[in-house]
Amino acid sequence: MASFERHRDGASAYLAFPVGLLISLSVWPWLADAQPPPQGFAVERFYPSAPGGGWFVMDDVNMNGKLGGAIALTTGYSRKPLEVASPDGTQRFTLLSNEAFADVGLAVTYDRYRVYLNLPIPLLVTGNSGTLGPYQLSAPSVNIATNPDTISDPRVGFDMRLLGKPESSLRLGMGAQLIIPSGDRADYVTDRRYRGMFRFLAAGDAGRLSYAGQLGMHIRPVDQSAVPGSPNGNEFLFGMSAARRFPVRSGWAVAVGPEFYGETAVRSFFSGQTGFEGLLTGRLEGTGDGPHTRIKMGIGHGLVQQFGAPEWRILFGVELFVRR
Repeated sequence: MASFERHRDGASAYLAFPVGLLISLSVWPWLADAQPPPQGFAVERFYPSAPGGGWFVMDDVNMNGKLGGAIALTTGYSRKPLEVASPDGTQRFTLLSNEAFADVGLAVTYDRYRVYLNLPIPLLVTGNSGTLGPYQLSAPSVNIATNPDTISDPRVGFDMRLLGKPESSLRLGMGAQLIIPSGDRADYVTDRRYRGMFRFLAAGDAGRLSYAGQLGMHIRPVDQSAVPGSPNGNEFLFGMSAARRFPVRSGWAVAVGPEFYGETAVRSFFSGQTGFEGLLTGRLEGTGDGPHTRIKMGIGHGLVQQFGAPEWRILFGVELFVRR
């Protein structure tokens, strides 16, 4: 009985941070001052997994062992990440036509826990200015030459494995992220509000098959933008992935498979306001204990092109991580 009570008290402590984050950001809109809606919002909805997380978006929930960590660099390019439609749906306008970014991540792990930091860096954000019905829209012009030191919306995260052993057939976990506003909203790289993500995670390995999934909530206290069809308020998050592993030589393996992920606005859940994207990914990674390198490549398509899901995107990533 005493052991059960200690476990229950420990679980309550583990839940305190993500639940507190969820509640705090949910009430933020009522605490903020009312202001006219500015043009622009955080278009990019590709949030790389925590450094060492294995997949591009999903997480392998495989934290274990003594003190360890990971360093990651993810880069990508997306084509037509934002097309907007007139209120009557008769006209469409490509507001953002090109977007490229780099994301630098650092994680520290111990036992079943992970703390990490991601620093997104916009390299290129360009588009077309013009008129769509009653709207006068201005496109950003961001590039590495004029914005060499810009960091947009850094993310601080905490993940933990709740159930299942490392590399078992079923692992369950949870995680929370705090997104710190940074950048210019008119550049479509930030919402200029503190945001948070709260996710339940699942993953597993069965023979040569690996899989992962997530369900969660994006706490987004942004109610409107002066752009037609822009996302409003909080969003449900979802995603899943699967891959087949192939040993290629001693100490190395290749994993190939799809990832699907997206978000649905809570307020318009039944009206189909959803962004949905699919990736075909492959990764070469070291196996066994010790320091390893993981190289990832992916190509994707916006299956439902809303909320920043682009016409297509390409991704490349490299990780240095320690497996105990």
